[in-house]
Amino acid sequence: MSIQPISRSSTYTANRDWLASLHGTDQTETITLDLSKFTAGTHYAASTDPVQPYSRFLSGVPVGRITATGLYGLWNKANTDGTQLFAGVVFAEAYFAPGQTRVPAALLWHGVVHAAKVPGGPLNPADVTLSPTSAQIRFV
Repeated sequence: MSIQPISRSSTYTANRDWLASLHGTDQTETITLDLSKFTAGTHYAASTDPVQPYSRFLSGVPVGRITATGLYGLWNKANTDGTQLFAGVVFAEAYFAPGQTRVPAALLWHGVVHAAKVPGGPLNPADVTLSPTSAQIRFV
């Protein structure tokens, strides 16, 4: 019996249509996403490929920090768990393994974003409550 290594590659193009300027992209922060707070097909692309099982969290998703855990969930102005405060958007696509519930990601907290091109639907800038600890994002 012999073992024959097999190599396979895939190419993905990051969709950053939501990014209006490179301003602030050199100052991202590392965060951990709570995957249970997001929707497959809208906020992340779940892999169906048995050879390459890693799923892909999309860039541009607006997030807020969950007060109880320190993890980040989908930003929603109606929530009361801390995610009602806009922390920023996920800057780069993040890959994660099957069964993973926490995903490390880069947070764009300072920059310029096309509100109409945010994944999951347009973001209404008027819904963002500004505070001294919220993101410094300008929406166009």
